[in-house]
Amino acid sequence: MDAFMARAVELAANNVRDGGQPFGAVLVKDGEVISEGVNELHRKYDISGHAELIAIRKAQESLQTHDLSGFTMYASGGPCPMCLTSMYMSGLNDIYYCASVEETTAAGLGASKKIYADLQKSNEDREIVMKHIPLDKGKENPMTMWQER
Repeated sequence: MDAFMARAVELAANNVRDGGQPFGAVLVKDGEVISEGVNELHRKYDISGHAELIAIRKAQESLQTHDLSGFTMYASGGPCPMCLTSMYMSGLNDIYYCASVEETTAAGLGASKKIYADLQKSNEDREIVMKHIPLDKGKENPMTMWQER
C-alpha cells in the first residue's frame, strides 16, 4: 500500500479508537504531505467535518488559496458527494481512496450511496425538493453586483 494511503488508513483507525468514524485523509503535493484530516463529527457536531474537508480547509488556510490544482487526496474511504464536490471546486487533480462506497454502506455508513442515487433524480423527484424563488424585479441583485465588480 502506498505510504500516503497507509497514513490515511492509520488516521482513520486512530479516529475510531477516539470514538469517531473510520475516515482519514491526507492531502499531498509534489510528494509532500501538506495537510491531514479525520472525521470530526464526534468532536464538533459539524456535519461538514469530514476528513477530506478538514484536510482541504487546513491547506487552503495555510496556503491562503482556494486553488489546489496539482494536489492529490488520499482518503481511507470513497468520498461522499459533499467531499467530492469540494474536491472538484478546489481543483484537486487526483483522488485515491481505500474503502469503496459499497464497503462503507456495509459498515453502516450508507448515506453516500443514498445521496449519490438521489442526485441522479430530477429536483422534483429528490428526497429533498429544491424550490426556486426568483429575485423580485427592482431588488438589488448580488449576482449582478459580482459581475460588475
